[in-house]
Amino acid sequence: MKLRSERLPWACSGQRGPGAAGTGPACRAASPHLSRPGRAPRAGLEPGLEGARSLAASQPTLEAENCSRAALFAKAEELLAKRTAGGDPLARFLKGQLYYEEGLYEEALIQFEKIKDTDFQAMYQLGVMYYDGLGTKEDPERGVEYMKKILYSDSPKARHLKFAAAYNLGRAYYEGCGVKQSTEEAERLWLIAADHGNPKASVKAQSTLGMLYSVSVLKDLKKAFFWHSEACGNGNLESQGALGVMYLYGQGICQNTKAALECMREAAERGNIYAQGHLVEYYYNRKFYSTAAAVAKRITENDDIDMLAKTTDCLPTYIAKGVAMAAFYLARCLQLGLGVQQDQAAAKKYYSKACLLDPAMASDLELAANLGRI
Repeated sequence: MKLRSERLPWACSGQRGPGAAGTGPACRAASPHLSRPGRAPRAGLEPGLEGARSLAASQPTLEAENCSRAALFAKAEELLAKRTAGGDPLARFLKGQLYYEEGLYEEALIQFEKIKDTDFQAMYQLGVMYYDGLGTKEDPERGVEYMKKILYSDSPKARHLKFAAAYNLGRAYYEGCGVKQSTEEAERLWLIAADHGNPKASVKAQSTLGMLYSVSVLKDLKKAFFWHSEACGNGNLESQGALGVMYLYGQGICQNTKAALECMREAAERGNIYAQGHLVEYYYNRKFYSTAAAVAKRITENDDIDMLAKTTDCLPTYIAKGVAMAAFYLARCLQLGLGVQQDQAAAKKYYSKACLLDPAMASDLELAANLGRI
């Protein structure tokens, strides 16, 4: 399970987080704050640029609706330079954040380095950048050092960063990067970060605990269901899809097809490819072949797994599984002429794509070949 660093908490930018617009007791997901396509990797913090843009757009000489991204960036940079020169203690951090959000990591690093000893937000951002190698060579030990300083600080100024820092430290221990690998220590830190499902804590930690209890040596499906449910209720897209699958197969909870479809369809509409893949399987198994083939065809047009991971904030591994499932069932429909015109050549192509994305499916391909069906 390859993870990403936690983004900077919402409070750091003066923005409000996503609201918890519930959708029912079984699947209560909030509207997500998604990354936009075509942007630089978003391994670290979230808001900051939007705040800088708002600062620029609020000036009477610049109408927000008529400004290009470049114009807003230039205006924000100019205004922050003036505020920095005027001694505004927050301006340098906002300037660094502005550069970070534009993918100008080296410039961001310079700004954060200047204030890391007096600004915990800058220290946090540097920890992410050194751990993930953004604007500098990867230095996970240094990243861990900064996160520990934040987590164990007594300063009130570090308080709002502690959940995110705990999540990132858990990631370091789970991956054994910058520290000695320890799944147990990762679990302990993620439980701190998740804070019993507190929506103001690390929702990413809540979702990660759901995955941890699903696949690791600590496997406990009831705990997995609990944490995916908490994360889903707090707006996490990945957990919403996982929760639907758990309802569908009765994993950690009594089987509930209605709740499963509610979760998976909502997650699918929000862009969860893993949920979309399971819906294809559901339609195929219930002999809704034309629907299964049509949905699968759309899913298999997604070739850029990494870009999908950035735009949906879902793990690439699960996105690949979703696309592989869709390709596999589309191949079966094409092979057998179910819901679509029979096409053996196209079936082979989609079987190959499924096996490339998920090697575990190779056994099904081999079985079909031995039976002379492809």
